[in-house]
Amino acid sequence: MLEDLLTGAWQSVVFGVVGVALMAAGFVLVDVLTPGKLRELIWVQRNGNAGLLLAANQLGVAGIVFTAIVTSYDDFAKGLASTVLFGLIGLAVMALAFGVLDLLTPGKLGEVICSDQPHPAARVSAATHFGAALIVCACIA
Repeated sequence: MLEDLLTGAWQSVVFGVVGVALMAAGFVLVDVLTPGKLRELIWVQRNGNAGLLLAANQLGVAGIVFTAIVTSYDDFAKGLASTVLFGLIGLAVMALAFGVLDLLTPGKLGEVICSDQPHPAARVSAATHFGAALIVCACIA
């Protein structure tokens, strides 16, 4: 019983590190997709549009990690591989969705996201990111 507890704790640490690394990659992805420095936009300028997009991205990545772990069926190696693989796929699908939305709408979506004024396109973009993540979650299950 103690061995199972220690194994579960170790696996939680590993999954946690992988999940945080994927969320960090999600941060970098949003930073690349939007002009300017994301840290500056959100934490210094308090840009709500950029904050909303990043929040949707982070929740989407967390949802993918959660789904991959829950469906790993007690097989740690399979669960870890699934988490990494589907996490990276999720990031790619979210970037693709952002690009497609940018092509389908007027102007540059990244510039709208960086605008100081609240913009409905930020909500649409955030929903697109989160929706793309949900699609990947469904593919895992």
